Amino acid sequence: LGSHCHTPATDASGPVKATMDVLFDYFQEHKLPAKKLRVSLACCLNMCGAVHCSDIAILGYHRKPPMLDHEYLDKMCEIRWPLRPCPTAAIKPAQKKVEVGEAKTLK
Repeated sequence: LGSHCHTPATDASGPVKATMDVLFDYFQEHKLPAKKLRVSLACCLNMCGAVHCSDIAILGYHRKPPMLDHEYLDKMCEIRWPLRPCPTAAIKPAQKKVEVGEAKTLK
């Protein structure tokens, strides 16, 4: 299992393990109606886990927007990597602003 997602809503290992624990006997005893059964998991709404073409699909989604610590994020990685996978551009770089105090300006 390679990891390439930068904005996962869930970790794949827990839900996949739980699903396979439930289905293991069915696979071992050939009790399923089809010869091939596709089970997949997508960790976010980008659906790179091909859940749209699976028989059993598990989809992780964010219930709340992710909280960002901008100071930590700027030091940790290039800002484009966490932002690129967002399909709706809901996560954008913070705008650095300059505020001018009117009382302190020279006139």
